[in-house]
Amino acid sequence: MKMKRIIISLGLALFFGLLISCEDNLDVLDPQSVNREQVISEQGLIQLTTGNYSEFGEQTFLGGSLQLSMDLLGSTDQVSWNGTFAQPREFFTKNLLVDNIYIRDFWLNAYEVIFQANLVLNNSDVFTSEADRTLYTGHASFLRGTSYFELVRLFGLPFEDGGANTQLGVPIVLEATDNFINNPELSVPRNTVNEVYNRAISDLTNAYNNLDGNDNTGIGLADRYAAQAILARLYLQQQDYPNALAAANDVIENSGHVLASEYSAAFNLMGLDEGTENVYSIKITTQDPAANDNDLNQFYASQPNGGRGDDVTIEAGYDALFDDPNDERLTFRDSNAANQTGKFSNEFGNIPIIRIAEMYLIRAECNLRLNSSTGDTPLNDINRLRNRANATELTDISIDGLLTERQLELGFEGFLIHDIKRTRRMVGSLDYNAPTLVLPIPQREIDANDELDQNPGYGN
Repeated sequence: MKMKRIIISLGLALFFGLLISCEDNLDVLDPQSVNREQVISEQGLIQLTTGNYSEFGEQTFLGGSLQLSMDLLGSTDQVSWNGTFAQPREFFTKNLLVDNIYIRDFWLNAYEVIFQANLVLNNSDVFTSEADRTLYTGHASFLRGTSYFELVRLFGLPFEDGGANTQLGVPIVLEATDNFINNPELSVPRNTVNEVYNRAISDLTNAYNNLDGNDNTGIGLADRYAAQAILARLYLQQQDYPNALAAANDVIENSGHVLASEYSAAFNLMGLDEGTENVYSIKITTQDPAANDNDLNQFYASQPNGGRGDDVTIEAGYDALFDDPNDERLTFRDSNAANQTGKFSNEFGNIPIIRIAEMYLIRAECNLRLNSSTGDTPLNDINRLRNRANATELTDISIDGLLTERQLELGFEGFLIHDIKRTRRMVGSLDYNAPTLVLPIPQREIDANDELDQNPGYGN
């Protein structure tokens, strides 16, 4: 199922299937009687948006597999893959194959989210309420922009500050029309990395402008500060420190989120409970675990806590990063396994996607690089996190020290390879821009779309 085939199949599957999946928001519709008019309607698009957040949080996308894979790809001595599954092992050994089903599903799920977002954005004129039109186009923009950001980091060579960034990214598709759905011969080429980043920035900026300061749906969707936080992360990836600083500081100062009183209190939350720290998280439900399993729990947790056991273990290289044995970020481990993190020990715990702690780290790094102190000094921001974790305060901070603090605070949350690439470090003997560290375009996409060029090192 290549990119175009994804769109074609979703024309039926999503029009009819997803409309009936969100029973909490609308009356259930008989799938035999659903038609396009019922989907492209005000209530249909509202329900479609709810279903799209579920797709966004699938275990094969941001429900854990992506974060796990990125940390395995970036690690040499911090974690070890001990499980029997071949796909994660390919990330750990840096020997990715074009038929890896994790990679296939990253592509598939992201474009499913993009297609559904396009349905809302292309048909926003059906909203009779201007407030609803603004809100739901904001949600669609958040989902599409975040998906493009994830895709370009996975399948494109790293963004190079000051460069033209004409290296290939992923296809940008902004329409969900009948013509597009029903045209099996339509092929879609890859856009450049620069074009995809610009698309993501435009979408996330629209989301920030259109969403409210608080999620007002009552079902745990993103708000404007979630969009701003992703923008802060994106600008940091581009080494655009002034914009990253402004976005992160906005989230810190205006979102209402504050650090949890204890490090452990930011994790393993359930339902709509974000705690004080989580700006946005993937909600895991006990009612439909097949739709939103917590893959981080599955692979990082002990069997008594719902995991597979010791598929992923923390190794000495990670522990050696800490300078204080009392640091809670070091001692926060699974209650049944000393070599597994405690961040994902609740089988039904939500998956943190954005924590306010990350915004402090971004603000601190940008201020340090820019020799500024917007919001606070870099040292104060880092010590704020260390104090919360019961670690000894630092008396000074360098860029290298700050990057280490990112690993201590954000370990096992999917940041490692992206931080290595943007700071041009190495993964073992591999350069940050080694083709081995870029995912191959899934072979099934290449086979079905003659406009898609494969990434270097993976054949034609």
